[in-house]
Amino acid sequence: MKQKVGLLFGGNSSEHQVSLQSVKSVYEAIDKDKYDVFLIAIEKEGNWFLCDNIETCLLNTNEPNMIKLSNTGKRIAIIPGEKRSPFLKLPNASPIEKVDVLFPLVHGGLGEDGSMQGLLRFVNIPFVGPSVLASAVCMDKDFTKRLLRDAGLRVAHSLTFTRETKNTIHFREVKAKLDTPLFIKPANQGSSVGISKAETAEEFYQGIENAFSYSNKIIVEEAIAGREIECALLGNEQPIASIPGEIANKQSFYSYEAKYINEDGVQLIIPADLDKDTTGRIQKEAIKAFKALQCEGMARVDFFMTPDQKLIINEINTLPGFTKLSMFPKLWEASGLSYPELINTLIHLALERQKNNETLKS
Repeated sequence: MKQKVGLLFGGNSSEHQVSLQSVKSVYEAIDKDKYDVFLIAIEKEGNWFLCDNIETCLLNTNEPNMIKLSNTGKRIAIIPGEKRSPFLKLPNASPIEKVDVLFPLVHGGLGEDGSMQGLLRFVNIPFVGPSVLASAVCMDKDFTKRLLRDAGLRVAHSLTFTRETKNTIHFREVKAKLDTPLFIKPANQGSSVGISKAETAEEFYQGIENAFSYSNKIIVEEAIAGREIECALLGNEQPIASIPGEIANKQSFYSYEAKYINEDGVQLIIPADLDKDTTGRIQKEAIKAFKALQCEGMARVDFFMTPDQKLIINEINTLPGFTKLSMFPKLWEASGLSYPELINTLIHLALERQKNNETLKS
């Protein structure tokens, strides 16, 4: 009997379109001889609905910057209180079949910051990817840095500011501590959303305003001269690491456009040109970071490697993109795990964790 897998996507974050690209790729790759697939979309307004198929659910699928949801689905809700809580159609509340596992592909705020994970834990539905704690911590760049430093891992030097301390931000003081160029980032956005590079005071203050338009907390970070190396991880208690890949930018930094829209904006070098010892060191550091942040299921660890071979962690992404341009599935494919096998492994890890959780006393 086939397992029933729900692909949950959309949402109201600035990464809505990334989510739509990801679900299209996952839906096309998942083994439909093994799984019955449900498409569960979340509109930007917050409504949930069930799609009949990917063709009617998504519009403009060949234009990444124009892709959007259709409104042809059936409205649904989830009702807590029952094991493997069913999804219900609205308004007549006629239940559809229960899903065995959910694959969240809701990128950005409320999708990978622990909010969605908390909801799914509450209604007792197994789901792919890290649970509440790791999702929340890894989404916050400030707290990620604190925990990684405590684990003995290198991170870029940075300063953290909240909206309350916004008036204390002065270009000269920040420049004296971190030099230029500077990177200004919302503390809890992904996919390079809201990130600016600044070398002048004018660029700096524009970047500050831009970052605060996405988050109530921002970080200003030193620029690291070095190669951009990424490593993908799979597993729960015993994670494994992929071969590393390298990002060769054709833009000033790895922007949202380069990641998801402009295929010519970046070159992905897989595998990265590294010797065996360096490859092993990157994999070891990636696993150490994964465990330090209590990740589960999957993550992608992004490094800077300086000319003197130091490894500096840039960020950990607990719900990496699954688009055709995304590094995560490409790294695993190059490591010998095909896209359908990758999806199958992630589902297995989700069910394994749920089984372990059900042995715990409440």
